[in-house]
Amino acid sequence: MPDSTTPPDRPAAAPRAPKGRQTRATILDAALALAAQIGIEGLSIGVVAEAIGMSKSGVFAHFGSREELQISVVRAYHARFEEDVFTPALRAPRGLPRLTELFERWVRRVSVEADFGCIYISGAVELDDRPGAVRDALVGMVQTWQSALERAILAAVAEGHLRADTDPQQLLFEMHGMVLALHHDARLLRHPGADERARTAYRRLVADHQPRRAARTPASGAELPAPARPRAVRSVAKARVTRRDPA
Repeated sequence: MPDSTTPPDRPAAAPRAPKGRQTRATILDAALALAAQIGIEGLSIGVVAEAIGMSKSGVFAHFGSREELQISVVRAYHARFEEDVFTPALRAPRGLPRLTELFERWVRRVSVEADFGCIYISGAVELDDRPGAVRDALVGMVQTWQSALERAILAAVAEGHLRADTDPQQLLFEMHGMVLALHHDARLLRHPGADERARTAYRRLVADHQPRRAARTPASGAELPAPARPRAVRSVAKARVTRRDPA
């Protein structure tokens, strides 16, 4: 019910985030941008403080240690990945159309991130042999994403869009390999059209796993939509960091 003190023709104002929360968000944005450039291991309280013009004690008040800062960056990256890739794909019909949408959005994001690096991929290179809480956080986030893809594959099997003998883990492995190849060719080799090669590889992979009758049926969702102009993905690497006083 509306508050009796609020005029009927004017909605109640949304509460403002506390200054401390705003400051933490600013620090985290700066840390995400830095992680894309220098890696997760390069992050420290001092490096981030210098980047945003704060004192070390000001940053420390929000992230009590270098490890906590790095873990927060991994979690923030995952949240933005879900926002750009996973959540919008849920609007697609269940089964192969949804799996295809998940892959398409994944390809778009990695293609955009080729200019500044994917923290999932670069973080794996940095942390694969470094046991600890930061590595565990990254592994947990990647496993969460892969579990979502595996569920989409199983749903496609249940809907009859993929063959009943489809191995979800194998299909997932091959899809992940396509994205790694895309990142490699687009970022290191600067090959134009790497994203289209990934899409072509996906189409062929899906076609190999479709029932014969469904393979020629447009409704099966085997075909990726014609590549539209990619929606701009929020680029943490190009985020402008403004000076803020410690909360």
